[in-house]
Amino acid sequence: MAIKFNHAQKVATAHAITDLLAADGVDTREGLHAWLDHQANRAALRTVKGVGPKSIDYIGNLVGRSHVAVDVHLRAFAVDAGVPDLPYDQLRAVCEEAAALLGHDKGGLEHAVWRHRSKAM
Repeated sequence: MAIKFNHAQKVATAHAITDLLAADGVDTREGLHAWLDHQANRAALRTVKGVGPKSIDYIGNLVGRSHVAVDVHLRAFAVDAGVPDLPYDQLRAVCEEAAALLGHDKGGLEHAVWRHRSKAM
């Protein structure tokens, strides 16, 4: 089993992402890594129904980039730490700055917080 989706919209989103990447000739992990370097490509991904900044950051992590993909677990962790409710980009920047100050990889810190919070819920 590669991917198991229980919702038709998620399947449609996966197909749309695949179609977009295939149309741009992206067919390898390395190709996707490089493709994500271009803001126009990231913007094209945002046009796919169901794809937001978290999805793009998460896809980046899957291909070896180090991003903070802000989700419900990171938001809850931030609230517990006294960080106010912030827009996605601002909370991602706060998490990235915290990682830098602590000497951690951004994606690694994000994953550690995610694991910690997902066990608490």
